[in-house]
Amino acid sequence: MKKTVGTIRVLLCAAMLTASCGNNEGTNTATTTDTMQNNTKAGVTQADWGEADGKKVMLYTLTNARGVQVKITNYGGTITSWVTPDKSGALSSIVLGFDKLQGYLDKPPYFGALVGRYGNRIANATFTLNGTAYKLAANNGKNALHGGNKGFDKVVWTATPATDGTPALTLNYLSKDGEEGYPGNLNVTVKYTLSDDNELGIEYTAQTDKATPVNLTNHSYFNLTGDVSNTILEHSLMIDADRYTPVDTTLIPTGKLQPVAGTPFDFRQPHKIGERINNVPGGYDHNFVLNDTGTSLKRIVTLSDSSSGRRMEVYTTEPGVQFYTGNFLDGSIKTSDGKPINKHAALCLETQHFPDSPNQPQFPTTILQPGATYHSVTKYKVSVD
Repeated sequence: MKKTVGTIRVLLCAAMLTASCGNNEGTNTATTTDTMQNNTKAGVTQADWGEADGKKVMLYTLTNARGVQVKITNYGGTITSWVTPDKSGALSSIVLGFDKLQGYLDKPPYFGALVGRYGNRIANATFTLNGTAYKLAANNGKNALHGGNKGFDKVVWTATPATDGTPALTLNYLSKDGEEGYPGNLNVTVKYTLSDDNELGIEYTAQTDKATPVNLTNHSYFNLTGDVSNTILEHSLMIDADRYTPVDTTLIPTGKLQPVAGTPFDFRQPHKIGERINNVPGGYDHNFVLNDTGTSLKRIVTLSDSSSGRRMEVYTTEPGVQFYTGNFLDGSIKTSDGKPINKHAALCLETQHFPDSPNQPQFPTTILQPGATYHSVTKYKVSVD
C-alpha cells in the first residue's frame, strides 16, 4: 500500500523450512510435514533478535500440534513467516518476511506488521473531532497512512508468550496522548493464536482516556505458492461484498458505496486475480464493503492457489477488507538468494473499518470513546485441497 524506499535484502521464508528458518542463520534444506511433526513440540519458543529504540527485540515461534509454525517479532508485532505444507507435504512460508531485524528497521512496506493507530489513509492528514482539528503526519503524499511516520509497526511491543503449551502470544503497547498527532492515551492489546486447524487468530482490544479514531489491522503479504518468483495473478479470490468504496487519484474514498456488479471488483464468485486486473488503473488497492454488517465472526474471503493446493479462508468481525495486489513492489527488495520481489508478487487482505472514516460520517464510525472497549477479531485459516 506504500512505495518502498531504497534496496533492502529480505528473506522470504519460502525456501523449504529448517529448524532455523526465520532466524539469522536460515538455510534451504528441504523439509516435509512428517519431519516437522517429529522435530517440533507445540507451544512457543523465543530467541533474541536484536535491539531497537534501546529495547530488546525478540523473535517468537508459535508451533501447533501439526508442526505448522508462525514466527512473530515484538518489533511492530510483525509476522515474519508462516510455514505451511503444500499438497505434496513440502513446507514453505506463505508470507513475505525478513530473516533479520535490520530488514524491518530499513522501513519496508509494512511486511506482516500490526498497523495503527489508524490503518489505511486519512485525507489531507487531518480530521476534526468534538470541534478540535488534529493534524497528522502526511507520510503518503498529502495524506496520512497507517498511523504516521512511526506507527505501531515501528515500535517495540511488550510481549507475553503463553506458558501452558498453547501456541499464543500477547502483545501490549501504550500509545501516548499526542503520539503521531492522535488524541488520548490508547492502551492496545493484540493476541496471536495458532490453532491445530492451522488457523491464525488475531484479537485486538484497546481502551482510551480521550475520544480518538482507532482502526487496527495486520498487513501481511500473502503468496500461497510459497515462491516469490510466482505472482499472485493466478490465485483465485472470492470476497463476500456487493459493494466497494471507489477512490480518487490519491486512493482516498470518494464517499460512495459502489456496486461491484458488472465491474472488475466483483469477486462474489471466485475469479483469478489477473483476469481483470488490467481494467483497474494501478491494480487493486480498494476497500470492500462486506455484506454481513454484524459484529459476529464471519467468513469474508476465500483465496486459493491450484499449483500448491493451498487455500486460505479469512474470517473477521470488521465491516471492510482492503484488497491490495502489491502494486508498489518494484524488485528493489530481494530474497536471500537474490530473487527480486516484483509487482504482484504478493497480496494483502487487511480487515478494517473504511479508509478516511474520521472525515466521512456516512461510513461506520472509528471513534473510540473513553469507557468503551475496542474489540476486533480476524482469523486466517490455511488448508490444502
